[in-house]
Amino acid sequence: MELKRLKTILRNPKTNNSLTLKSPIIAASGTYGYCDEYENFIDLNCFGAISTKGITLEKRAGNAGERLFEVKGGLINRIGLENIGIESFLREKLPILKEKNIDFLLNIAGSTPDDYEKLAQKANENNIKALEVNVSCPNVNKGCLEFGLNPDSLYEITLKIRKNYKGFLIVKLSPNTSIIKSLAIAAQEAGADCISAINTIRALGVKIEYINDKFVKKTTQGGLSGSCVKPVALYMIKQIKEAVKIPIIAMGGISTLNDLFEFFFCGADAFQVGTSNFTNPTICYDLAVKLNDFMVKNNFEDLEKLKGAIKND
Repeated sequence: MELKRLKTILRNPKTNNSLTLKSPIIAASGTYGYCDEYENFIDLNCFGAISTKGITLEKRAGNAGERLFEVKGGLINRIGLENIGIESFLREKLPILKEKNIDFLLNIAGSTPDDYEKLAQKANENNIKALEVNVSCPNVNKGCLEFGLNPDSLYEITLKIRKNYKGFLIVKLSPNTSIIKSLAIAAQEAGADCISAINTIRALGVKIEYINDKFVKKTTQGGLSGSCVKPVALYMIKQIKEAVKIPIIAMGGISTLNDLFEFFFCGADAFQVGTSNFTNPTICYDLAVKLNDFMVKNNFEDLEKLKGAIKND
């Protein structure tokens, strides 16, 4: 299907470094596998991109025990960055992505600054055009979030990555902070081309049942996502927009056309859809089609005109 009106160019105004997407709709990391797992459902070339499952230097088994806990309006996960590691990704998954011409962001995570530096070098050596740096996952004991909640640490780690990677650099921020503006500024000043936000919110799921005269309790602590987090995400995107000049990829509870409009209003330039993929594997395509149809019906020639109308009407 032709979706020419949805062409999206994310551009760093300082360096002119850019990423061109067929549409502003991206499948979020951890919700669409590594590359072509959803191909039986839909033509993945209709997507703006897929953000890969988070990749670390070495293979990770992830967290033991129950990893998913459904709550009203959302999902708590504690996957723990289970993945095949960078070498297996480059050997097994990258050739498929290239062969099938699937646009993707390589999502990376590490336990130490050196991990991120080495992953950036690997991405650069393999001409990967877009890197999404996860410094915001709350479900691991070491790394990620501990670098992403301090502006100085975030600046240093982003600078290390920037020195070793020449492509389009996206830094994924956490909502588990009261200083989101300072973090966004730190990433921008260290050389990030784009901010993506928000990652999941720290949360606790509790289930209590009374069975055979006894209370049976189950708890899961992890990262909350889904429609229930959208108001937090909107707030964070607005704050980030006020602080930086680089593009913003918004995520957090997106499932409808109106959700896109709301995030456009708050400053988003593109979107990632995550939890909704689990209940509707075609949601990214559906949203792209609905957005395109709305633009055709209402005579919006491109996304810039649509965004302008949303912000100014």
